[in-house]
Amino acid sequence: MSARHLFRTFLLAMLLVNFFSCEKDQEDPIGGQQLARDYSSEVPLQWYKLFEGIDRYAPGYRPPAAARALGYIGLAAYEAAKPGMPDHFSLKKHYAGLSIPRAVDGEIYHWPTVVNAAYNIMFERVYPHIQASDRERIRALNKAFEEEFSSQLDTEVFNRSKYYGVEVANAVFEWSESDAAGHNAYLNPRPSSYVPPVGPGLWQPTTPDFTPALFPYWGQVRTFAMEPDDLLARPPLPWSEDPNSQIYGQAKEVEVWVNRIKAGQDAEGHWIAEFWSDDFYGVTFTPAGRWIAIANQVVAAEEPSLETAVELYAKMGMALSDAGVAVWYSKFTYNYERPVQYINRTIDPNWKTIMNHPYTGVEGISPEFPAYPSGHSGFGGAAATILTDIFGFNYRFTDFCHEGRTEFRSSPRSFGTFIDMAVENAYSRIPLGVHYRMDCDEGLRQGYLAGQRVLELRWK
Repeated sequence: MSARHLFRTFLLAMLLVNFFSCEKDQEDPIGGQQLARDYSSEVPLQWYKLFEGIDRYAPGYRPPAAARALGYIGLAAYEAAKPGMPDHFSLKKHYAGLSIPRAVDGEIYHWPTVVNAAYNIMFERVYPHIQASDRERIRALNKAFEEEFSSQLDTEVFNRSKYYGVEVANAVFEWSESDAAGHNAYLNPRPSSYVPPVGPGLWQPTTPDFTPALFPYWGQVRTFAMEPDDLLARPPLPWSEDPNSQIYGQAKEVEVWVNRIKAGQDAEGHWIAEFWSDDFYGVTFTPAGRWIAIANQVVAAEEPSLETAVELYAKMGMALSDAGVAVWYSKFTYNYERPVQYINRTIDPNWKTIMNHPYTGVEGISPEFPAYPSGHSGFGGAAATILTDIFGFNYRFTDFCHEGRTEFRSSPRSFGTFIDMAVENAYSRIPLGVHYRMDCDEGLRQGYLAGQRVLELRWK
C-alpha cells in the first residue's frame, strides 16, 4: 500500500470517529431574527484575505506564532456569531477561565456586523506592532464594512451588534493573555536563554547564517484541543553514521535528490520544493498562513454561508495552532539535527540545500530549529483534515497562491484532494534539502491528529 493511500485511509478512519452531541445547549440561541446562515461569507473572507498580507510582514509572527494567532482570531469570531447559529454550541465549556458575554435575549443582531467587529478587535490587538500601512489596511476594511452595514440597519441594531462583537473579541483576547508561554512570545522569538544541547546527532544552528533557535519553548503553549499525551511525536529513527543505517539512507535520499535538481535533472521536484516553501519573512506568508490562503480560494469559489465560514476558519486556526505546539514540542524534545549537518559530516562537506533567499542572495539555508518532525507537514495535515471535513474528500482544487510571483516558478498546481495537497506539501521538504522523510511522515501524522482533535470538540 502506498504512503499516500495509507494517509488517506488514516484520515478517513479518523473522520469517521466524529460524534455529535444531541444534548440541548444550556444557552438558547437568540430567536426571531435572521441567523448567521442567512448571510454570505464576505466578511470573514475579506478579513482572511487581509490576513495573507499581514502575515507576510508581521515581525515575530513566523511559524508557529502565526498559527496561534489564527486560533484565537477564529475562536473569537465563532463565539461572536454563535448566538446566531442555533445548531452550534459555545466552546467556552472546553476552556477554563474563558467567559463569553451573552447576547441579549429578544434583541435583534446583525451577524455580519458582529463578526466584523470581532475580527477588527482581534487584528488590532494581536498585531499591535505591525507597520503603519498594514494597520491602516485593518482600519480601512473595518470602516468599509461599518459604512456598508450602518447604512442598511437601524442605528440601535448596528450599535448593539458592533458592541457585542467587540465585547466577545475582548473577552477572547484577554483569555489568550493567560497563556503565558504564547502571549507576546512573538516579541522575543529567539530567546538568548535557550542553549541547544550538545551531542552526536543533536541540532545546532546551521550554516550559512547560524541563526539561533526559533521559539524553543513553544511546546509549553496552551492547546485548543490536543491533550498532553498527544503532543510528543513518536521516536525518530536512531541516529547513526553507519552507511547501512536507516537514517544514513534517508540523508542520502536528500543529498541525491537535491543534487539532481542542482544538475537540472528534476524540474518537477524543483518546482514542488519552491512552490511550498513559504519559509522567508517578508517574502511570502507563513506555512500556516499558506493554508489560510488555500481556504480563502475555496471560500471564494464555494460561497458558503457566514455560519459555515466562521466555523471553517475557527477550526482551521485552532488545528493549525495545535499542530504547531505539538511539532515544536517534539522538535525541542528530540533535537534531531538537520540533513545539512548530517550530510556535511558524513557524505559531502560542501553540500548545500536549495533553500535560497530570493532577496538577500543567501544560499543553502535550513530553518532555525531541529528537523524532527516537519512543521510544514504538521500544518498541512491539520488544515487538510479540516478542509476535508467541511468540503468533502474528493474536492478537486487548483492552488493559485503564488500565481504571478517572479522569485520562483509560481504556476498553479492542481490536486484531486486536500490530502494530496498536504502530502505534496510535506514531501516537498525533501527535495528542498531541509528534512528527512521521517520528519514528513510524522509531521503529517501529528497534523492529522491535531485536526481530528479539533473536530472532536463539542461544536454541534
